[in-house]
Amino acid sequence: MRIENLTGQFQSRIDPRSQTFQNHRQSMQSLMEQFRIDERELAQGGGSSAIAKQHAKGRLTARERLELLLDPGSEFLEFGIYAAFEMYQEWGGAPAAGVITGVGKICGRDFMLVANDATVKAGSFFPMTAKKVIRAQSIALENYIPTIYLVDSAGIFLPLQEDVFPDSDDFGRVFYNNAVMSAKGIPQITAIMGSCVAGGAYLPVMCDKLLMTEGSGLYLAGPALVRAAIGQKISSEELGGAEVHASISGTIDFKEKDDPSCIERIRQLVDKMGTRPRAPFARVESADPLFLPDEVYGIFAGDAQEEYDMREIIVRIVDHSEFTEYKADYGQTLITAYARIGGFSVGIVANQKTHLREKGKRFEFGGVIYTESANKAARFIMDCNQNLIPLIFLHDVNGFMVGRDAEYSGIIKAGAKMVNVVSNSVVPKITVILGGSFGAGHYAMCGKAYGPRFIYGWPTARYAVMGGDQAAGTLVDIKLKQLERSGKVLSEAEKRELYDSIKQTYDHQTDPRYGAARLWVDKIIDPAKTREVLIRSLELVSLNAEIPKFNVGMLQT
Repeated sequence: MRIENLTGQFQSRIDPRSQTFQNHRQSMQSLMEQFRIDERELAQGGGSSAIAKQHAKGRLTARERLELLLDPGSEFLEFGIYAAFEMYQEWGGAPAAGVITGVGKICGRDFMLVANDATVKAGSFFPMTAKKVIRAQSIALENYIPTIYLVDSAGIFLPLQEDVFPDSDDFGRVFYNNAVMSAKGIPQITAIMGSCVAGGAYLPVMCDKLLMTEGSGLYLAGPALVRAAIGQKISSEELGGAEVHASISGTIDFKEKDDPSCIERIRQLVDKMGTRPRAPFARVESADPLFLPDEVYGIFAGDAQEEYDMREIIVRIVDHSEFTEYKADYGQTLITAYARIGGFSVGIVANQKTHLREKGKRFEFGGVIYTESANKAARFIMDCNQNLIPLIFLHDVNGFMVGRDAEYSGIIKAGAKMVNVVSNSVVPKITVILGGSFGAGHYAMCGKAYGPRFIYGWPTARYAVMGGDQAAGTLVDIKLKQLERSGKVLSEAEKRELYDSIKQTYDHQTDPRYGAARLWVDKIIDPAKTREVLIRSLELVSLNAEIPKFNVGMLQT
C-alpha cells in the first residue's frame, strides 16, 4: 500500500501482504488477547460468590450501577483496571484495587465516575485504592470534569492502615480534593449505596449533593465501635440509616428506595446542570486517516532492537493522515509535527525509531535523544504553548545519548532545557508509551512525574531506568565485584544463572501491567484504538478553559 497524504509530505512504505507485517500483526493480536482476558477477569471483582452476596442484599454491583447510570450505548473510558495487579496476595488480592474509576457520559455530559466495588473486601481501601481514587480526582481537577461517587465501602483496610492513612497521597487526600474541587466550581455528587463509615463518611458530606438508599449506613463509628467506645447499644439503622439522615440529622438531600431509583434520581439531577466555557483550542470537523488504524499491529513489533518509521504510526492516528513536520531535517531522532486529531489542533513529539545513516552526517541510533533533537523539541514545545496547541507525546525512547561526543555537544544542557520546557508547559499534555521509555528520556517525553493530563501505554510498553539487558549486565558486574572482594569467584555457568535471574526479575518489573498496577499509566490501550482514546482525551482536556501564563524561567544556552 502506497498512499501519499494530502500535502505530499509522507508516502507509506508498508506492504500489508509482507511476511514481516503479518508476523508482527499476529504477535500483537495475540498479546492484545492476553490483556483482554486479564481485564475480563479483573472486571469480575471479588468473583461470582461475592457478586451473589451483593445481590442477596438487594444491591447491584459497582459495574451494574455504572451500566445503569451511563447513557445507553455510550463508551466508558475506564482508568486503572490493573491497579493493585498481583499485589496484596497475602490478603487474597484486591482486583482493580476494589474501586472502579473512569469517564462516561450521563445525559450527554462527561463525568468522572468513582464507584467502590463491595465485592472486593467489602469495598475496603487498600493503599492503591486511595491512590486510584486520588488519581481520578486529579484528572477531574485538571480537566474540570464533574464527578460522581457511588459509595459502598467498609472504610480503610485495617491490616494495612499505616500505608493508607497518613501521607499526602493517602486516604485523607481524598477529602482535601473534595474541598478543592468544590472551591473550583467542579460539581460533585455522592450516592451512598451501602456502607459509608469512619473517615470515609466525610467524602459524601463534602460534595454538592448527597443521596442515600434505604438499608445503607452513614456514620463516623459503626454500632460495634460505638458500643466499645461509649457503651451505647444501637442498630445500624438507628445510628445512621437513610431515614435518620433524611429526617433527623438533615445530612442527606435525597432518600431513595433502592439502587435503580437512586441512579434515576442522579440522572434527573444531572439533566438540570448548566455548562461552563470550554478551552480555546482550535477544532474543526474531524476527518478519518487515509490509512487503517489497525495496520499499526503490523508495523510495530515491540522489539526494542527493531527499527520502524514512527511516521507510519502517526499517519494512522492523525486526521487525513496529514501532518506538518517542524524542523524535519534537524535533530531527526525526534519528530515534531503539527497535526489534527479528531479535528483538534495538536503538536506531536515522537521518538523516531529508524537509525539515521544519511551521507555526510554521523550515524544516529533511533530512539535516542541527541542534543539537536532535545533543542528542537524544546523550541517546538514552547511554540505550542505560545499558540495554545495541546501536546501529544509518543514514546519509544532509549534515553539521551551518552559518550564523549555527546558531552562535548552539550547534551546535559539540551536535556535540561527540554525537561524544563516540558515541566512548565501549560497546555494539556497527553502521553502514549508505545515501546520503551527508559531513563531520563521518560522524563523528557513527559512521563508520569511531568504532569500529563492522561498517560496511556500499549501492551508493548516497557519502562525503567534502563533496558533489561543493560540492567542485568550492570547488576551482575556489581555483584561479581562484591563476591571477588570476599574471595569468591563464580564459574561461567553461575554467572549466566545470576544474569538470567536478575534479567527475569527486571523484565517482570518493566511489564506494563506492573506499572499499571502502581498507576504509572492510567490505562493500557489497544494500539488500534489510539486515535479514539486521544480524541476522547482531547475532548476532556477542553473542559478546562483556564490556561495559566507560560513561563519557563532560567534556561541554559
